[in-house]
Amino acid sequence: MKPDKDRPSSWKKYDPNFCTQCRANCCSMPVEIKVEDLIRLKLTTQDEVDHSVKKLAKRLKKEGFISSFREGTSFFMLAQRPDGDCYFLHPQTRLCTVYQLRPETCRNFPAVMGTRVGYCPAEKK
Repeated sequence: MKPDKDRPSSWKKYDPNFCTQCRANCCSMPVEIKVEDLIRLKLTTQDEVDHSVKKLAKRLKKEGFISSFREGTSFFMLAQRPDGDCYFLHPQTRLCTVYQLRPETCRNFPAVMGTRVGYCPAEKK
């Protein structure tokens, strides 16, 4: 059965070696990020955060880096391209263009967080 990112029951038991040979299906799933991720990605500074998170969210949304901000939780939703891929996923190589700076959500998926922890929607390229 082919893994379907929208059907966690079809996912495979996670193996870190999958990532180098995968189509990056997880990179077309919604990604919640925090202020610390935005700073690491060099999309903002601590000074801008301290000044106004709402203004920061407005700017990042206008620039196309995020799609939304949930003030009550302080989570930002990373923007996706029209095809559903992550803003930072290279369309041809299917590799993360900010891998060393990637958000914590991406660093921890699916080993310690996700819809079905320990399983991933891996599909060979």
